[in-house]
Amino acid sequence: MSQHYQAILLFGAPGAGKGTQGKILGEIPGFYHLSCGEVFRTMDMSSKIGKIFQEYSSRGELVPDNVTIEMWHQNMQARTVLSDFKPNVDLLVLDGIPRNVHQAKLLTKHLDVLEIIHLVCPNKEEMIKRLRRRALKENRIDDAKEDVIRRRWAVYEEETYPVLKYYPKNIIREVDATGSPAGVLQHILEAVVPIQEAHFNNPITGEKVRSAAKASAKGRKKSR
Repeated sequence: MSQHYQAILLFGAPGAGKGTQGKILGEIPGFYHLSCGEVFRTMDMSSKIGKIFQEYSSRGELVPDNVTIEMWHQNMQARTVLSDFKPNVDLLVLDGIPRNVHQAKLLTKHLDVLEIIHLVCPNKEEMIKRLRRRALKENRIDDAKEDVIRRRWAVYEEETYPVLKYYPKNIIREVDATGSPAGVLQHILEAVVPIQEAHFNNPITGEKVRSAAKASAKGRKKSR
């Protein structure tokens, strides 16, 4: 029987900062970040699923959704066996997956999605400029081409954005992605810390975490 991982999804258009915010969250005890890109980079190409992946990529074809999800699941199992990821302690933070509704459906047998952080970009043109600047800074000339960036946005709007409609509205939290990284992080933490506290013990002490509100209420009661 497949283990269900407790997870938060980082969601947003290209350039919204999913990877940046995911990496920062992953440095906080009790949160474990994994990007879809990391799954592909660490895949054992000599394994059965790795060979299937190579078969499609060598032909320049998209890897089918079921293969992508199987690759992700095997990667998670390996991280669990190595105790890199501890399902009973860590809240899984995913970015870049699921990429479409079909992947979201396939993931239901592996994930309990507790919350979705939707990094919102109100000004599309400004975000496209940001992506160009970032690609030029990192010397990725092809990625800096405006037609390439707009194509990525078109794919996101057509295939990935509909994923939000698949999940219940009450677990989706919108965060403005256009602020400073620290400001965006602050708003993300306001959303995810209560989720972590409600489902896990303190990763440092092992004790059950009490919400700040409960602790505060208890303190007020003692002072009376």
